[in-house]
Amino acid sequence: MEEAVSSGKMITIEAALKMPATDVAYNYREYINPYFVSLLKLLGLNQQFIRAEGTKLWDIDNVSYTDFLGAYGAINLGHNHKGVINKLTKVFHLPNLLQTAIHPLSAALAQNLSILTPGDLKYSFFCNSGAEAVEGALKLAKIATGKSRIVYCRGSFHGKSLGALSITGRDKYKKYFGPMVPMAEEISFGSIDELTAVLKKYNDIAAFILEPIQGEGGIIVPPQGYLRDVREACSKHQVLLIMDEVQTGFGRTGRWFACQEENVVPDIMCMAKSLGGGIMPIGAYIATEAVWRKGYGSIDKCLLHTSTFGGNTFAAAAALATLEIMQQEELPEKAHEKGAYFFAKLKTLQEKYPLLKEVRGKGLMIGLEFAEVKNPIIQRVLSNSNSETLNEYIGGMIASELANGYQIITAYTLNNPNVIRVEPPLIISYEEIDYFVGSLEKILVKKLSLSGMVMSTTKNLLKVLHKN
Repeated sequence: MEEAVSSGKMITIEAALKMPATDVAYNYREYINPYFVSLLKLLGLNQQFIRAEGTKLWDIDNVSYTDFLGAYGAINLGHNHKGVINKLTKVFHLPNLLQTAIHPLSAALAQNLSILTPGDLKYSFFCNSGAEAVEGALKLAKIATGKSRIVYCRGSFHGKSLGALSITGRDKYKKYFGPMVPMAEEISFGSIDELTAVLKKYNDIAAFILEPIQGEGGIIVPPQGYLRDVREACSKHQVLLIMDEVQTGFGRTGRWFACQEENVVPDIMCMAKSLGGGIMPIGAYIATEAVWRKGYGSIDKCLLHTSTFGGNTFAAAAALATLEIMQQEELPEKAHEKGAYFFAKLKTLQEKYPLLKEVRGKGLMIGLEFAEVKNPIIQRVLSNSNSETLNEYIGGMIASELANGYQIITAYTLNNPNVIRVEPPLIISYEEIDYFVGSLEKILVKKLSLSGMVMSTTKNLLKVLHKN
């Protein structure tokens, strides 16, 4: 472990910016999360970056990396977009937080969202993250319907706050925090038959919450027509449809919102991530007028759900600038075109290399699933639990190879660590796409059995386990 660097004095911004990498690691280990540091070391993903612009990042040695992760879809415009930053300078003289007044920026943003979102979605609530947007959507569904049960999908990810976690479909994140919020019903993603059965079974269902593509589940795309069938089933049984577009929204899948591909209009839609242009945190849900009025349509109910920082001046300005830039540069349309180009090249790799088990996704939301590795030497060296840990992070090993060998940033999906998510900024170039494909092919050729990579990662794991 790194030696203590604390002098007992408060650290200024200026000092923090000059902090050596060893000191950063020490402070993170001591005051934030030591095991996250260990995991990054295990996967060889513990670089320290000091500059970012567009699709590029630079480390402390001034080596440039290309970002194909895009902060999990939060920087569709790329890093530090100057257009968004310049717009922010126009509002720095305004009060940022003032709860006893309304201001034009959040009002304008809400109007713009009502124009961009499908159908008759109209009323917006602003918050700070996707999980908060989901929490607000769940509350609105319950108060608007007078019902309490929420249906969700296995493999889904809606956030880690307690309400959102209760309708997130992976037990790993839930098992230590029970009891969950009650009356949450899990079904299979993509099965209209299971949804229909549960809608018939219960008469107290407030809403069905759904990702149009499961992001953390491993970039899982439902069967064609599923979203449309879901809409029809929910309408038939008078159950609200909540569409979680936190990761899929704002051009990521080649449309402003993924549900638009099947002309589906939800009753409530959640959004966040790239809404703030990668500059400011901002989330939101938007609902139809009918649903919102049933929930909060009176003086005594209109403030039952609020947020101190929701819709603040700086965040609203960043979101307004983001939507303007995306529209002017036609980024959703370009994501569709680039995604088709990228997907075709990756499918060619899949046909050549069995280690690349599957390529799936839409637009610039792509999942690469890799085959599991079974190595008898590793089984003998590691305990069963540690061996399972290693096998679970094959995607992380590939991400490590891409980062350390080819300066490409990616990451595995939370619910399926054998899947690498590829979600670059929508401004990614065709040349950068070609470089990614070429680099991945070199890894697949060089590491055809993955044995060398696995043995290297095993050594790192043993070091980490020894230290902890």
